[in-house]
Amino acid sequence: GKPVVLYGPTGTGKTTFAKQLAKQTSIGYELNTATPSWTPSDIIGGISPDYTGDSVSYRTQLGCVSEGVRRARQFDSRYSVILDEITRADISKIFGPLYTAIENPHQTIFETDEGQTIELDERVNIICTMNMSDRTVNELDNAITRRFAMVGLDEYEDDKRRRLFNSWLDKYVLGTDLVADDLLTLFERDYEGINHGFETTTQGPIMRFGPMHYRDVAVFLGVACEEGGEYEYDQREAVGQAFRTYIVPRLLNAAAFPQIERIVDHYHALNDEFEQFDLSPAAKLAERELEGERQQMGSYE
Repeated sequence: GKPVVLYGPTGTGKTTFAKQLAKQTSIGYELNTATPSWTPSDIIGGISPDYTGDSVSYRTQLGCVSEGVRRARQFDSRYSVILDEITRADISKIFGPLYTAIENPHQTIFETDEGQTIELDERVNIICTMNMSDRTVNELDNAITRRFAMVGLDEYEDDKRRRLFNSWLDKYVLGTDLVADDLLTLFERDYEGINHGFETTTQGPIMRFGPMHYRDVAVFLGVACEEGGEYEYDQREAVGQAFRTYIVPRLLNAAAFPQIERIVDHYHALNDEFEQFDLSPAAKLAERELEGERQQMGSYE
């Protein structure tokens, strides 16, 4: 009886699950990815300029939830609206009118130029996704937790995660000279070191990080290392470039200074452990970020 927020660390498959949930519970869905520029009009609706005539005129334009109401009425069936990565926007700002509509479902939230009124319809499923890094957890407005059903998507069980890794390696990497078993071990070691820390150290996890990112690594390697690919003759380096492109930037995006230091150490350790791969590009990217952070801290001092 409530809208849903699927939350968890990056890479746990929240958007994929939102789509599956929408398909199973409604006739169709629309996916909308939040941006920092979003306002309440992107959710409910507002006034927008119309330049089609000789002069500028203004018309009402439905927001994504209001559009979902219109489609549910049109199809006389359930329709889903997915609001993806809502932590990119100012949640308390953009959701203000929506909170009111949830509390008062029969209240008109928008009216079109044709006089059609929009009320929140029980046939509209609102499904949100939210990346929950250490930075966003403490900033979360409790208004959303009272009005939405909060569903956590976190770690996969070990056997299910390995099944995912194996399926991607079988699908994308088998046409290369890379050894799938070695890559599987690397994926596992990298994932474990980030999420749990290595047993050889006394330090705990670096951060929470989902397994879906490694699919991008497998896709990259399959294309880059195939016959005629850019890394056909340097597949050892291709692995490091894949991690530099698809793993490290996503870690750094949510990392504070102490975490960046550990990311650098983590990839140096992996580079020493896996001599069959060149992971130095990943380590060097993290080093550059660390140096930039140190310079910035020095300028404040």
